[in-house]
Amino acid sequence: MKKIATWLLAGAMLAATFGTAIADEMKKVKIGTEGAYPPFNSIDPNGELVGFDVEIAKALCAAAKFDCEFVVQDWDGIIDGLNAKKYDAIIASMSITDERKKVVDFTNKYYNTPAKFIAKKGAGLDISPEGLTGKSVGVQRATIHENFVRDKFPGLDVRVYATQDEANADLVAGRVDLVMADSVALLEGFLKTAEGGEFEFVGPDYNDPKWHGEGAGIAVRKGDTDLLNALNAAIDQIRADGTYKAINDKYFAFDVYGEPAS
Repeated sequence: MKKIATWLLAGAMLAATFGTAIADEMKKVKIGTEGAYPPFNSIDPNGELVGFDVEIAKALCAAAKFDCEFVVQDWDGIIDGLNAKKYDAIIASMSITDERKKVVDFTNKYYNTPAKFIAKKGAGLDISPEGLTGKSVGVQRATIHENFVRDKFPGLDVRVYATQDEANADLVAGRVDLVMADSVALLEGFLKTAEGGEFEFVGPDYNDPKWHGEGAGIAVRKGDTDLLNALNAAIDQIRADGTYKAINDKYFAFDVYGEPAS
């Protein structure tokens, strides 16, 4: 009996140790982000990652009791990096679309804002497929905005850039007639800056689920259900306890979450 009891005790200790190891491993989560999409994610003059996405990520990690580390990755390789296990989740203003759902799983949204065009003030552009034929537009490569303008404005000369800042710079230089991106990124990251003062929004808001998805969510590898569920629970928690609102109000004068799910 003593020998059996010893085996049982040893087994229990091994199970407890193994369970703790799993728990410790689960707490270490690498977050991939772009670092080039203000005000959502960017790198400040001190080399630190800052922005709404970054603070939301830190709040979610605190709520889920994860020990998180950030990994900076160029946008056009960010999903490949996730699936290559360079990081465990993407928190980088990635829109939840049916196309992306084929290769990654998404949490529920953590914000949802429309896309818009910007152009030089007084340009007098007719924002329609016919009116923009022959004009040029700058968009970030491998984004929903690139897909949208190619599909909906076939007469536009679409020019793609590695970052949104590069597209904005070509607009300032007069090398493109318009830029399209998320309206908040354009407002806070460009129109409110000194170089953006001569430019304005033109045309309507665009938020068609076929192209723009269901809002921005957190991408994880296919089948990583434990991480997905933990992040969804953390989103609910920071929404309920006021953390989300505090971060939102630091960056925006309006609620970027959008309409609650019905």
